[in-house]
Amino acid sequence: MSTSDPTPLAGKTMIMSGGSRGIGLAIALRAARDGANITLIAKTDTPNPKLPGTIHTAAAELERAGGQVLPFVGDIRDDDAVADAVQQTIARFGGIDMVVNNASAIDLSPTADIAMKKYDLMQDINCRGTFLLSKLSIPALRDSAKAGRNPHILTLSPPLNLSPKWAGGHLAYTMAKYGMSLTTLGLAEELKNDGIGVNSLWPRTTIATAAVLNLLGGEHMVNSSRTPDIYADAAYVVLTSPSTEATGNFYIDDEVLAAAGVTDLEPYRAGDGELQLDLFLD
Repeated sequence: MSTSDPTPLAGKTMIMSGGSRGIGLAIALRAARDGANITLIAKTDTPNPKLPGTIHTAAAELERAGGQVLPFVGDIRDDDAVADAVQQTIARFGGIDMVVNNASAIDLSPTADIAMKKYDLMQDINCRGTFLLSKLSIPALRDSAKAGRNPHILTLSPPLNLSPKWAGGHLAYTMAKYGMSLTTLGLAEELKNDGIGVNSLWPRTTIATAAVLNLLGGEHMVNSSRTPDIYADAAYVVLTSPSTEATGNFYIDDEVLAAAGVTDLEPYRAGDGELQLDLFLD
């Protein structure tokens, strides 16, 4: 889409938080089809009847698609585990070229109702986890830049929309997601002279995932969403863009695809319902 090289991610190494299902798995699959190396850091070691897919089924799917995979069973909230995942990735694949901050927890409860345990979970996974994985990967990403391997950090978080609507509707979740976005804003500036692209990507519409099905509206919402493939294809465009030029952006999936010449989005529809605008977009 964004390059004349048919497999620009061949031999490149991606480390991703989460990724055993849904959007993260779709992004990893798109990279795997190029022949990328992929480390997944995920907790889902055994099947869950409500959430199909484990880190092992994801790894097998990625390998079938053409990728080399390091499945790392661990918690993005655990400093030592994340550091170990980073070091194992470097030892196995020789470095890190892409960091994808995909792991995220969601609870849209208003402030008076939300349990502090849920508040802490969202802060620890969304905001702190993004900061931690990015921080620990910086030395390897700097090496990637020096080797001309086009390094990127991509975080799945929204534009920093300061309309009171969003904070007023679900303050705890908004703080956790905006913490991810602030990490993008800050690291893009901090690393701008290192040749590392740092960006966020967010979908225009809701995406048909298990979280949407189970937590955000059931079959009706899934029917009014787009498939994870639109997020994956947009992420692929960002990750194959020149890292020295594409940095500090809060991308929206359909805008990324339009700029890459993809304007027919009908194949991405999950159903025939009226598409629902995602959170944080007016």
